Amino acid sequence: MTEPLFVIPLWADLTAVALGGVQGALFASGFRGQRRLDMLGVAIIGIVMGMGGGLIRDLLLGVAPSTLQSNWYLLTATAAALVGMLLAGLFARLNNVIVGLDALVIGLFGAFGTSKALVLGLPVVPAIFVGVCAAVGGGILRDIIMGLPVAIMHVSSLYGVAALAGCAVLAALDAFGVDLVLAAIIGVVVTTTIRILAVVFDVSLPEQRMLYRRKVAVETAAIPIVRPSAEPEA
Repeated sequence: MTEPLFVIPLWADLTAVALGGVQGALFASGFRGQRRLDMLGVAIIGIVMGMGGGLIRDLLLGVAPSTLQSNWYLLTATAAALVGMLLAGLFARLNNVIVGLDALVIGLFGAFGTSKALVLGLPVVPAIFVGVCAAVGGGILRDIIMGLPVAIMHVSSLYGVAALAGCAVLAALDAFGVDLVLAAIIGVVVTTTIRILAVVFDVSLPEQRMLYRRKVAVETAAIPIVRPSAEPEA
């Protein structure tokens, strides 16, 4: 499989990297665990968040990682991580900005991953899978490095669902002949909107144990309950 001439515009890819770097550094700066992070640790988390999605995307597609083909990716991720670290105190008071930034980063990486997969000729479903992995990959690497539970595997505000919806909309629009750039923009909007609304209204998928309890309740509903008779008075 040869890579076509079409590539994600450098400015767009660097924008996603920069936003991811800032978001990662903000997350790491606010981390309050048993082992506190120093400045290098915060910078590393920012770089991982900024570059992780693109690396996972290209590895899945079997192409040379774009983030390693130019000096600008690592420089941008590092600078963005430092900015996020320095402005962590300011952003801590702007929770809405952090939520919006997180949602936008997911949308951008998901759209870029799905778009590149479609251009390389992957079928729709694998292309969506690549997009979702790119969208959540940086967060997964962040959680693993920091020794935290992987967020996407636990109850959260539709983190992966938002990415899946945006990537699916992008792929569907492309299948109907919509210009890929326009489809990608719409995909980013869909992912960002779903993620923000899910956080604002605290919407999440049901817990597995809740489904298990419901199943147990149904299966045991017909079992008669035997109550011990009252002991006779002496």
